[in-house]
Amino acid sequence: MRISARADYAVRAVLELAVRQDDGPVKAEAIAAVQDIPHKFLEGILGDLRRGGLVASRRGGNGGYRLARAADTITVADVIRAVDGPIVSVRGERPTGLTYTGSAEPLLPLWVALRANVRKILEGVTLADIAADALPTPVRELAAEPAAWENP
Repeated sequence: MRISARADYAVRAVLELAVRQDDGPVKAEAIAAVQDIPHKFLEGILGDLRRGGLVASRRGGNGGYRLARAADTITVADVIRAVDGPIVSVRGERPTGLTYTGSAEPLLPLWVALRANVRKILEGVTLADIAADALPTPVRELAAEPAAWENP
């Protein structure tokens, strides 16, 4: 699985909004500067997040972006889906839409299991969890495994 730059930037942008939620709307320029995200690219991402119902925007001098709902109700999966579509796809299709024949038949349950595990993690972590540096125990345990940090 590959996390796109778009998805990484989107998660970082909404996380910035989550930690500043009490400060009022945040300008895209401020998010771009703090998170080192190209401003024009961020504008497109924020548009996708707005259309996805995750952020709201206000125009004007006191305008900017804010979360459209509470940080504890927005998962990392929600953010990735808003900017990239399905979490796990094979050749651009959802695994459940695929069919294989012959010796390749066992691939389908493998891809479905992969999707289920990725979803389990990404749907189990909210912006509030990350903002509070309080990742759920199963996620912390997986990240604490030494092999998780190795590149085979």
